[in-house]
Amino acid sequence: MDNERFQNIPNESKKIDSGLLCLVMIAGYHGIAVDQDQLKHILALGPEGMRLIDLFRGAKELGFKIKEAQVSFDRLKRLPIPNIILMDGNKFNILAKIDAEKVLIFDPLEGKPKVLQKEEFKSKWQNKVILLTYRKSIVPAERPFGLSWFIPSIWKYRKPLLEVLTASLILQVFGLITPVFTQVIIDKVLVHRGITTLNVLGIGLMTVIIFECILSILRTYLFTHTSNRIDILLGTKLFKHLFSLPLKYFETRRVGDTVARVRELENIRHFLTGAPLTSMLDVMFIGVYLIVMFLYSSTLSFIVLASIPLFAILSGIVTPMLRQRLEERFNRGAESQAFLVEMVTGAQTVKAMALEPEVQKRWETLLANYVKASFRTFKLSGVAGSLGQLIERTSILAILWIGAHMVMAGKLTVGQLIAFQMLSSRVSSPVLRLVQLWQDFQQTGLSIRRLGDIFHTTPEPYLNVTKTRFPSIQGHIKLEGVRFRYRLDGPEVLRNITIEIQAGMILGIVGRSGSGKSTLAKLIQRLYFPETGRILIDGIDVTLADPSWLRRQIGVVLQESFLFNGTIKENISFHYPQAHMEEIINAAHLAGAHEFIVELPEGYDTMVGERGVALSGGQKQRIAIARALLTNPRILIFDEATSSLDSESEAIIQRNLRQICQGRTVILIAHRLSTLRIADKIIVMDKGEIVESGTHDELMNKKGLYHHFQLQQNIEMRI
Repeated sequence: MDNERFQNIPNESKKIDSGLLCLVMIAGYHGIAVDQDQLKHILALGPEGMRLIDLFRGAKELGFKIKEAQVSFDRLKRLPIPNIILMDGNKFNILAKIDAEKVLIFDPLEGKPKVLQKEEFKSKWQNKVILLTYRKSIVPAERPFGLSWFIPSIWKYRKPLLEVLTASLILQVFGLITPVFTQVIIDKVLVHRGITTLNVLGIGLMTVIIFECILSILRTYLFTHTSNRIDILLGTKLFKHLFSLPLKYFETRRVGDTVARVRELENIRHFLTGAPLTSMLDVMFIGVYLIVMFLYSSTLSFIVLASIPLFAILSGIVTPMLRQRLEERFNRGAESQAFLVEMVTGAQTVKAMALEPEVQKRWETLLANYVKASFRTFKLSGVAGSLGQLIERTSILAILWIGAHMVMAGKLTVGQLIAFQMLSSRVSSPVLRLVQLWQDFQQTGLSIRRLGDIFHTTPEPYLNVTKTRFPSIQGHIKLEGVRFRYRLDGPEVLRNITIEIQAGMILGIVGRSGSGKSTLAKLIQRLYFPETGRILIDGIDVTLADPSWLRRQIGVVLQESFLFNGTIKENISFHYPQAHMEEIINAAHLAGAHEFIVELPEGYDTMVGERGVALSGGQKQRIAIARALLTNPRILIFDEATSSLDSESEAIIQRNLRQICQGRTVILIAHRLSTLRIADKIIVMDKGEIVESGTHDELMNKKGLYHHFQLQQNIEMRI
């Protein structure tokens, strides 16, 4: 654990005790946002501060497993960190790092980390340590996402899968019957010309074949039905986790790459519920077949056993090469799929700029790379498969060659040789399948690693105990010293932003592109977290609120709002499907959309097409505004919502803007200053900072940056 994690912690010993602050800091280390005052209220701490029993209660409330232990210094060095230790005076400290001679601790009462020598530490330490393990993460940090993640979903359907295995077991038993019947027919019936016996055996064998066919059909039905149910369960869990990830995940990855990773789930499910189940049973029965084979001939049985190491050597040589080629094939496939999604999405730009030849050339290159990688993979798999068949057929030839000599020597009958040959195929075929299964396992391992990119990404933090669910937001927003950057090594996008927006106020935000206006809106929506500082809504830190509930209280209209493939009615009521038609129409009226909607042939039942292609830009934007207004949000954010509209569409929205803003807090982010004239207050941002603030008239009188923007737009209007 690094020293930097505990730097710049404010000294709050006068406000809270050491135990409470230690618990809050440990929670923060595990990614849990906790408000100290709220936790103190939940635990009903008295003036005496946090006792050990209170620490246990608080840790369990936050989702930790907690244990107190009395240990020696040597034992302490082997325990996971960070943990809480008890020092002289019953003071709680955080153990941050420990080695043979030095100990790094953090004392909340001093507000900074300090290093103690071993002897000094031992003299102050009570030999007590409190271990905390966070247990509510979807994928625990100490156990990476892997095959074990799928076990609970498969175990849930263990009963039908057990029935599949039972059916497979019976089919394996039938595999023993057929060679025995064949031996009897050759050695007994043909030699003695027993027609009656032949008829009886024929009827019996036909009965076995029919029963085997029926059992195979039932097994296939059970297996397919169970696999589909597992598919639904796993797909649901994956989709839920994917959309619990923060916005940053989607903004830093290509759509095609994410889609390709999601599709890897099918490969993993197919492996877990497919070949391994039957192959495991086949391998178990290899021992049974070998026992029967040794009863026929130990010499021939050793020939079969000699082929097994050859299969293992083949697999050991091929596996590393195959893994590398599978990885390359996936990467090339992901690149081509990402390019295809991008080009289909930007088809209008491709057409408008006549980029078809360039796009076609690029696609052919990507497709050729994918086909080349696939060919190299299949070529290696084919060679491995052919070599495996070579080993298998060589083994069959050796059995027939040596077995024929044994028959001529009178050591075996013809029927026994044929039966042995049939049994040997029951051994060599599963071994050959194990080679293929091992190759499939490598493919599955790569699929798990690719899917792990999704599951190893931490979801948006939530914790019901410490999150605040707003019953009804009033709309008071306060930002205190907010700083933010998108990457740790990137420039600051917001710098020390401090502003207070009263409930019901209309705040205008203006600035050059890249000045941080839209970023500020994302922080208020809790799509990102400030690097430092706080954002309070009605006095409550937004990091402590349930994200879904908070965002349902905030209506947002972006510059390019996304419409989903469906009807206009479905798009307006997408996040409030239980809305009555009257509510939908009222929202459309307020957004100035009702007039054009009723003129459409299907009215509110008109299909908008994918991404709303059936509508104009102004129409899409007004539907997006209606969607934002439907739930009557107490906070409304217009992020360049009218900048791409035509003058008629903008005039309609401007006409309704005062009515839209009535009774709610509104943040208007705009380039066109005419939109901001109704704002109670306007802030001007430049390079991530607030450089001016005031009303329209006050800012014009200052003759600063806002005045400069106004003059520029006046000139543009004259032109």
